[in-house]
Amino acid sequence: MALSQHDLLRLLESLRTADGIELIRILTQRIMQELIEAEATARIGAAPGEHTDSRTTWRNGHREKVITTQAGDLDLAIPKLRAGSFFPSLLQRRRRIDQALYAVIMEAYVHGVSTRSVDDLVKALGADSGVSKSEVSRICAGLDTELTAFRTRPLEHTRFPYLYLDATYCKARLNHQIVSQAVVIATGITEEGGREVLGLMVGDSETEVFWSQFLRSLRERGLTGVRLVIADHHSGLLKAIRKVMIGAGYQRCRVHFLRNVFAVIPKDSAEMVAATIRTIFAQPAAPAVRAQLDTVADLLGRQFLKVKTMLLEAKDDLTAFADFPDRHWKKIQSTNPLERVNREIKRRADVVQIFPNPEALERLTTAVLVEMHDEWIAFPRRYLPEGSMDELYPDKQAHGELSAQRTDQLRAATPLQGA
Repeated sequence: MALSQHDLLRLLESLRTADGIELIRILTQRIMQELIEAEATARIGAAPGEHTDSRTTWRNGHREKVITTQAGDLDLAIPKLRAGSFFPSLLQRRRRIDQALYAVIMEAYVHGVSTRSVDDLVKALGADSGVSKSEVSRICAGLDTELTAFRTRPLEHTRFPYLYLDATYCKARLNHQIVSQAVVIATGITEEGGREVLGLMVGDSETEVFWSQFLRSLRERGLTGVRLVIADHHSGLLKAIRKVMIGAGYQRCRVHFLRNVFAVIPKDSAEMVAATIRTIFAQPAAPAVRAQLDTVADLLGRQFLKVKTMLLEAKDDLTAFADFPDRHWKKIQSTNPLERVNREIKRRADVVQIFPNPEALERLTTAVLVEMHDEWIAFPRRYLPEGSMDELYPDKQAHGELSAQRTDQLRAATPLQGA
């Protein structure tokens, strides 16, 4: 787009009075603005005020955007369109998670199911004049390729001794009704002590069939080496674990168990009962853990018979952690590692409130998990102590000892140079 005489004189005056750094900033801002306008013209099929047969829509003002560069902050104006949306290709698009949120909101907007908060956000995103179904399809198609690749990626690169499973619930439209959809999530601890997001699935229930399908999908992608599954106590989930995760133990989440206990005792007794039950998990050795559970059950049973029954019935599942290295105990007694994941999903889902369909819910949830997974990989931090993981795989330790022994034999059989 050619600058008018007036614009050229203003630019010349700005350049004349600017210092070296400011000069670069002004030139960069002007060049980027011109490139944005040129791209908008190509998208629309006509320059401002131009009449052409190829025009597809009209400009509808601008929205301000500040971007930070090495030349300084640039004040740019992004053209808005009467129909559809426009975002210049030379600027960095939103993060994957924001793209997914944008796609979900646009999809809700197109289908007429948006709420007032969604309408406000649509306007803030620069699509206050509407967005076409084809535009939504284009946005979603670009996202879905990447997100599907993440959900179906192989898991054969390492073993995962600890598997965490949990579910959260969001509202979505299904068959013209608003229903609650379960988002089941799996994360794991690698044999090196790191963390990874393993998978997710969206469905309308947490039945044995649903959980079995999810766990089998993890197996088919190469999930191996699972020694302990940490999860809540749903009958469908427990049956699926026993059926699919053969050879793995089951640890009932202590946090969820306490919530179940609170449901059968008076509120004013909750703090005392919780403190007493926590003493079970503070013991130094496996025999002491299980003995303390019996002691606590007898103690609380004098006043709360139901709590005693619950403790004794859940004894094996609540104390499964005690059969693993004691340095891991605090991390494998509950599904707390998934709490942050669920909170982030809820934070994003609350913006949408009601998803237009289960696919939109899966799209946004996957994007949240991809960002979290990338953070864990990009900034690795051991979730469990170094060296403690070897205790989980005796075959790995034996293999290492044999390799070391073989290396020593080779060194002994090879004469040193110069000897």
